[in-house]
Amino acid sequence: MNSSLAKIVGFTAAAVLPLSMSNLAFAHWAYVSNEKDDTVSVIDTETDEVIKTIDVGERPRGVTLSRDFQTLYICASDSDTVQVMSVVDDKILHELPSGEDPEQFALHPDNKHLYIANEDDAIATVVDVETRTVVAQIDVGVEPEGMAVSHDGKFAIVTSETSNMAHWIDTEAQSIVANTLVDQRPRDAEFTLDDKELWVSSEIGGTVSIIDSESKEITHTLNFAIPGISSDRIQPVGMELTKDGKWAFIALGPSNHVAVVNRDTLEVTDYILVGRRVWHMALTPEQDKLYTTNGVSGDVTVVDVASRKAIKTIKVGRFPWGVTILPSEHVPN
Repeated sequence: MNSSLAKIVGFTAAAVLPLSMSNLAFAHWAYVSNEKDDTVSVIDTETDEVIKTIDVGERPRGVTLSRDFQTLYICASDSDTVQVMSVVDDKILHELPSGEDPEQFALHPDNKHLYIANEDDAIATVVDVETRTVVAQIDVGVEPEGMAVSHDGKFAIVTSETSNMAHWIDTEAQSIVANTLVDQRPRDAEFTLDDKELWVSSEIGGTVSIIDSESKEITHTLNFAIPGISSDRIQPVGMELTKDGKWAFIALGPSNHVAVVNRDTLEVTDYILVGRRVWHMALTPEQDKLYTTNGVSGDVTVVDVASRKAIKTIKVGRFPWGVTILPSEHVPN
């Protein structure tokens, strides 16, 4: 090889290597719970392929990561437990006393207290994940499902499907301090980043209620209409609010669409066609891709946030339900 060619090859190799390393830095892992298979699928977000499938407890639904990203919490609903799994080796480290039929949960910012909705018992269970003990059980409405904790840690929210309420729990007193009546069958609850608003989706009511956190009153109600789709199939469930405060994504269940809401105008600007019976969603840390779990079609849709287009469908297990994303810097080598 002559010296000129060597210089060219050397330059090319040096240029390509950092690019490859840079690409790898954004390979997050998306954990998807498969309700009917008793498994969790792990998706590499760089390739958007399933890289492994992990056996877990019966009927896994809610999934969330610890604040230090070392463990994955899994609501094994039919096992009546919350499983704690190491993200390093996929081993179930232990189980937490969750109350019966845990469905969704939320971890307090202290990384210690897990708030769990127990659908069959009409209670919310608060578990200390360090001592693995129940510290409180709070009576709520009938069929609690959605759960959220404010970013400042002051409030935990439980949505009760049959009572049609969002219950406000004071996390210091571990007691309900307010109830907000919303539309029929509330599902998900999400606080805005500044905690000034709470968004609650109502599946049968077909709406999303935007609630002022100070007054606990509804300030606006979002409605949805998709051309060619019956209104009874437009059922809001999971939600994702972007960190920049500009957009909200609302999963609309059996309509097979995700609504895009401009948070400045509170207008629906787009509907994105995804898989069948879209349930829950998760945004990547860069907020550039959205992953939706589609229960009936047994897959995950990858949405490009900038273009508002579905760019890939990933086959997972039967009835995918929950999804959470492990940032690349915490992905095991």
